[in-house]
Amino acid sequence: MRNSRTVEIAVGVLAALGVAAFIMLALQVSNISGFGEDSGYTLTARFDNIGGLKVRSAVTVAGVRVGRVVGVDVDRETFEAVVQLRILSAFDQIPEDTSASILTSGLLGEQYVGLEAGGALDVLGDGDEIVLTQSALVLEQIVGQVLFQKATEPSGE
Repeated sequence: MRNSRTVEIAVGVLAALGVAAFIMLALQVSNISGFGEDSGYTLTARFDNIGGLKVRSAVTVAGVRVGRVVGVDVDRETFEAVVQLRILSAFDQIPEDTSASILTSGLLGEQYVGLEAGGALDVLGDGDEIVLTQSALVLEQIVGQVLFQKATEPSGE
């Protein structure tokens, strides 16, 4: 009788650990998790077009995640997209002439912000703005430009 109860408790503990591991994995995959996030500092970048960039999208330097997008808004005077980036405090030496681009990863087309460090000695701090930006490439616009160009080219007759 005692042996059966011990086995039941062990199975219950393993099942609970399995459920907890599954929940942690689901949170990590869906980018909802706040576990292990450092407070960091906020930077701002302005783009003409952000494509499908969303809050909680990754911010990377050389492919390494260094932060997240924490806000997306529109400047009502210039009609540019204003993106707030939360950078982990471990990455506090980002040069002030760094450029930001909106890139696409994988087959699903998830968009993220890629930072390319410059060579300046001064670094960006909390509340600073990244001036050099490159907007997202929108596939529909590229296809439209190619089709329009083909339609307006004179035929070689």
